[in-house]
Amino acid sequence: MKLPHPALRTLLRKAYSGERAAALAYVGHAASLRNPEARAAVKQIEDDEWNHRRNLKVILDQYEIAVSKNYEIRFFCIGHLISLSCHVIGWFMPYFFAGKLESGNVCEYFVMLRHFHSLGIHGHDEVLYEMGIKEKEHEGYFLKQIQHSRLLPWFETVFHWGPGSTVNDVDLDHKYPLSEAHTYCRHFKADRDSDPQPRA
Repeated sequence: MKLPHPALRTLLRKAYSGERAAALAYVGHAASLRNPEARAAVKQIEDDEWNHRRNLKVILDQYEIAVSKNYEIRFFCIGHLISLSCHVIGWFMPYFFAGKLESGNVCEYFVMLRHFHSLGIHGHDEVLYEMGIKEKEHEGYFLKQIQHSRLLPWFETVFHWGPGSTVNDVDLDHKYPLSEAHTYCRHFKADRDSDPQPRA
């Protein structure tokens, strides 16, 4: 079965390639950390991103959606560039920008879910819901690591992400059940037709 939904096909391709960029970035992030617990936590997030990529490949294959060579090459380069930069830009920025990107990635999965619903497809609800929630957990972890930094208020003002700014409306303390997951991220623009942005 082929999906008669160009925006959804594009979003799936970008997410698939973006998850590898994120995983590669976290390789460098983890290696740059001295604290073993912090390194293990980032390594776990890397593993989550590889798992998301595997889940997305199953969906792509099911609907005969070819992986984008363009996205694969571009995101591969982005991931390696971020990975290397983590060793030279200090400890704060890798946490901050990972959290900001995770914040946006949360909604992409709920938008996918809604796109599938528009086609009458509900078979991917659980995996998309779980991936969206997992990305929110990642966002929360990164924010927690920098919450007491004196740099955070300035970065939040400039880059519009932080304790009082998030790209999504998911609250882990009051999560919607799976049956209501389609109500998340109603105002999120996930169909990005411009150059792809790195994911986390």
